[in-house]
Amino acid sequence: MATKKVKPAIVTPIDERETFVSVAKSVNDADGITMDEKLRTLYQIQLKDTAIDKIHLQRGELPLEVQDMEDEVEGLKTRIANTEEEIAEIEKKQAEYRHAIQEAGLLIEKYSKQQDNVKNNREYESLGKEIEYQSLEQQVCEKRIGECERALAEKHALIDDTNARLAIFEANLEEKKKELETIIEETAAQEEKLQAEKEELQKKIDERMLVAYNRVRGAAKNHLAVVTIEREACGGCFNQIPPQRKLDIIQGKKIIVCEYCGRILVNPEYKNDYKAEEA
Repeated sequence: MATKKVKPAIVTPIDERETFVSVAKSVNDADGITMDEKLRTLYQIQLKDTAIDKIHLQRGELPLEVQDMEDEVEGLKTRIANTEEEIAEIEKKQAEYRHAIQEAGLLIEKYSKQQDNVKNNREYESLGKEIEYQSLEQQVCEKRIGECERALAEKHALIDDTNARLAIFEANLEEKKKELETIIEETAAQEEKLQAEKEELQKKIDERMLVAYNRVRGAAKNHLAVVTIEREACGGCFNQIPPQRKLDIIQGKKIIVCEYCGRILVNPEYKNDYKAEEA
């Protein structure tokens, strides 16, 4: 007896660009969870995220300020390191010029002694030119050493100025870090609790809905992806909602998306049901 082949279930891959509109076409009650329960859960996730956002808001611009200061401190340290390398290079050149002066001095001494033993004027004049050339070499090297001294003075002044600025930035950075750490410590337990509650709620939601939720939430300026009806309008963009559409939203039997902003619209009674969480 031939066995009947079972066709494998077709799983539609999750699209990171997915919106609530496309999700609405694929989500049903086949998993035993009613649409009303899914919408309630999604609304609760939104409440948790909003509460976490408020905690982050308490930190204000501090995280960005700390990051900017850290970048500035790193930049100043890099500048000091580069300048120290330049100083080392200049000092190396100075040593080369001093060595060249010594070498020229030895040659002058050598040629001067040779002049005492020449047999004709031609040899004497030739040695004289060599002595003159080496003297010019010494003068050029002395000039270069002077230029190096001035360059070193500028580089050391730059390092002193940069170190002074670095000290100020490091002191301010330490103060800002302590301020930020204090705020984080005060709210860490609350944030961890909210995050744990949110993760538990997410287990009840289809992954496709979560992808759409995160996408819409990330695109919204106020980070609201699920909103209730507020005074006959969308609680996200405040555009008016037709009466029939409002009735569908209240019934909670399907996903209703705001045609203007793409947010999910849910029963305004949810706000009363989860008022304690929203506070």
